[in-house]
Amino acid sequence: MSIWYIIVVIVFFASLLVAKNMKKNKKNLPPGPPRLPIIGNLHQLGSKPQRSMLKLSEKYGPLMSLKFGNVSTVVASAPETVKDVLKTFDAECCSRPYLTYPARVSYNQNDLAFSPYSKYWREVRKMTVLELYTAKRVLSFRHIREEEVASLVEFIKESASLGNIVNLSKRLMKLSGSVICRVGFGINLKGSKLEDTYEEVIRDTMEVLGSFAAVDYFPVVGRLIDRVTGLHSKCEKVFKALDAFFEQSIKHHVEDESLKDDIIALLLKMERGEAGLGEFQLTRNHTKGILLNVLIAGVDTSGHTVSWAMTHLITNPRVLKKAQAEVREVIKNKDNITEEDIEQLEYLKMVIKETLRINPLVPLLVPREASKDIKIAGYDIPKKTWIHVNIWGVHRNPNVWNDPEAFIPERFMDNEIDYKGLNFELLPFGSGRRMCPGMGMGMALAHLTLINLLYRFDWKLPDGMEVKDVDLEEAYGLVCPKKTPLQVIPVLTQWS
Repeated sequence: MSIWYIIVVIVFFASLLVAKNMKKNKKNLPPGPPRLPIIGNLHQLGSKPQRSMLKLSEKYGPLMSLKFGNVSTVVASAPETVKDVLKTFDAECCSRPYLTYPARVSYNQNDLAFSPYSKYWREVRKMTVLELYTAKRVLSFRHIREEEVASLVEFIKESASLGNIVNLSKRLMKLSGSVICRVGFGINLKGSKLEDTYEEVIRDTMEVLGSFAAVDYFPVVGRLIDRVTGLHSKCEKVFKALDAFFEQSIKHHVEDESLKDDIIALLLKMERGEAGLGEFQLTRNHTKGILLNVLIAGVDTSGHTVSWAMTHLITNPRVLKKAQAEVREVIKNKDNITEEDIEQLEYLKMVIKETLRINPLVPLLVPREASKDIKIAGYDIPKKTWIHVNIWGVHRNPNVWNDPEAFIPERFMDNEIDYKGLNFELLPFGSGRRMCPGMGMGMALAHLTLINLLYRFDWKLPDGMEVKDVDLEEAYGLVCPKKTPLQVIPVLTQWS
């Protein structure tokens, strides 16, 4: 047998093997737009990625492929594909990729939101849910919510008596910050390290946490790019501000032994080995990472929700009139509004739902990473693929919602769709293992605040300003607040 014959046979079978492997490795990926060399589709994100992704999905479908630098990603933007990611394949899609700046702010992913799926994450989730966010615990903090809302009402009364314009967005952020500082940290916002810079620090933190950082897509030159854009320095600035606040809160607990019944006291016990977190021994960085989530999860849920709700009510006088009529009919001449009153206010609940639909607090959920090869909607999703869930796209999808750009609370009349993670048409807090655990705490404050604002005051725009002049544009970050704060004039009524 000649050597050439042997070579031909080897080449033939090697070719078959290569062809077989190529066929095996050829993936049926979701469709997506053409990519540029090196940057992929990054140039198509724009300043508001949720809007850009929605527009692209209208052409390429509810599950599409994008390439960000050297990272392969898919975007789910319809209830059926989102359900696959958050429910059907929740276990395979609930981990996190490493994100440089969120990792920095969360003390190397020692928090709940950015930590990869692991035993540590499961223990932290269980601990925070059982210790801070149970229905019993939410109820136990009711007096704090009522005291802080009463303080806001007094401020607005004084402004109304003087005819002053109120920056309502700013006051609502201060309200939610005051509540979460007392509930989660055992200190007052006034006199804390964040008193004067609170709104700025929280806003910048959300921008950092929601950023598409160059370093995550271009490991070699990305950090230089982020230094040029200012993202790196912004991250360091917010990290130092938050760290000082956490240190102050922890020191306060160490010095005041009477503070034994909140999350910091429990975490300090775990640091000392007096309480357990499964097999894990907490360090100070673990404690601070967990406190980051306590701070940011409690702030934006209520403050920005009520700010957006009031914005839409002011720009929709018919809805405002209807909501106020219901509140005033149910509350009547009660001076002391309680959280029990919420249950009777069916239209107000619709207003809140519609607010969360048209302005979801987290338009793009924190990116996920596939832990194994899976198949969604007939397409292959390879292991390590990043997965973006575009909640904004779901909530603005005309195939899901009629006239999705319009603010129409009545769409929820005789409709059992809710925002608690079981209906995939409405997911402002996500769903599955990674659903926001602070929903109950934040929404209790949001409802109580909105009832008081509608019951006790009438509202008008500053002189020379009309409804059409009210800005409805959102800023971008992990959470999307109003880009331009809502400025209004409160008017005293007989219920004030």
